[in-house]
Amino acid sequence: MTIERAQDWLSQLRDVYEQAVHRFEQGRRGPERVVGHEALAFLDSIGTSAQELYDFVEDWVEDGEPDFETVAAMTNVRRAYFLTVQEGKSSNVVTPSATLPSGYANLGGYRWLPRIIAKARAKLRGELAPDIMFGCGADRPFLRSVNMEPAEFLQTVWDAGTDDRAILDAVQKKATSPPTSGLSCQI
Repeated sequence: MTIERAQDWLSQLRDVYEQAVHRFEQGRRGPERVVGHEALAFLDSIGTSAQELYDFVEDWVEDGEPDFETVAAMTNVRRAYFLTVQEGKSSNVVTPSATLPSGYANLGGYRWLPRIIAKARAKLRGELAPDIMFGCGADRPFLRSVNMEPAEFLQTVWDAGTDDRAILDAVQKKATSPPTSGLSCQI
């Protein structure tokens, strides 16, 4: 893929995102009312959904995070997975929130880690139920505590496959290193 083509989807995502923020700030609510029907085909083509973008917009307007760059970095990882692993075909599976590990479950002494791993795997496959968000207000503090950006964690989960130990090792390594500023993953 050329750099120009990569920038096309990113530019289009920025436009859709900014329009959604504007609509949310005007008081519109709900994924279709905020994202708009005209953007649905584009979002499908990059492996994301109106619900997912709506959740990011809602958190941005109400909490001031995640910013667009963080959303774009997460979307970039999901898009790459969607286009390469899934060959541009959406999954028909939905991971219900009740099947996710509890937020109190821990792995290697890290409470929340089993849950965020399961959420990351479902996000990569495009299988999150509408009531679940990867990068939510509970995920972000956990990721900050281990010095990882959401996109970096997604990429780590993708790289590790089903190997939870590899994910734990990556988290332990990052948690003991000094925090970094900015995004760890390039778009």
